[in-house]
Amino acid sequence: MVYLLDHPAARRTRAINLAARPTARCDECDARHNGLCDALDDDDIAFLARVAERVRVPAGALIIEEGEAAGSFFNINKGLVRLFKALPDGRRQIIGFAGAGHFLGLVKVAADPRYAVSAEAMQPVELCRFNRASLAGVFATFPALEHKLLEAATHELVLAQSQMLLLGRKTAAERIASFLLTWAERADMCAPDGLPPAGATLHLPLSRGDLADYLGLTIETVSRAIGQLKRERLIGVPNIHDIVLLQPAALAARADAAI
Repeated sequence: MVYLLDHPAARRTRAINLAARPTARCDECDARHNGLCDALDDDDIAFLARVAERVRVPAGALIIEEGEAAGSFFNINKGLVRLFKALPDGRRQIIGFAGAGHFLGLVKVAADPRYAVSAEAMQPVELCRFNRASLAGVFATFPALEHKLLEAATHELVLAQSQMLLLGRKTAAERIASFLLTWAERADMCAPDGLPPAGATLHLPLSRGDLADYLGLTIETVSRAIGQLKRERLIGVPNIHDIVLLQPAALAARADAAI
């Protein structure tokens, strides 16, 4: 499924709503012990906070746009962001979703830093914005932060490889099964064996259109695949945003194309 993007309007929304505004203190932030900020202790985090510009972004606003000069890094404190790449005619492919603790601002090449993907707020988002030049000085003071960014880049590479397999070889039902289990892991619902408990309810704060754009399907195909998994009693669907994982082991087998 593809959508047309009104880029000029998106840029206007971004310019209006990326003004700095006060947000919660670091010790009250959802991302304090996730991602970038987890690399620092409570004393050092105050230093990082002094070079951060705290921002609130409304749902639907464009945070960064692919190809723009990458003058800033962003650390998400609260809310959900969709990451996507767009073609000149407005079609898009969602390549991932980012939440509290995730880092935005990876670039294509260091010699000419430009954003590699676009990022759009799916719901009201709070984040910290760092000037690229200022953050370079912070890295010199706290090498652990740079190590965290390297971990983030490596993680993105692993996710990209998994996405290539999902889009290139898996059936629609297998793609849905893979996505549901990945989202359960993201929500810290999984036991040591890597599976969520049977009967667990997974909340998906995204539309069927977002899911279709991420999985390379149409909305109709997404609906049919969900219906198929429901008929096989692998999942339950009490409403549009909740999925009950009835048989996680069987769902995992479907995701791995084992059944």
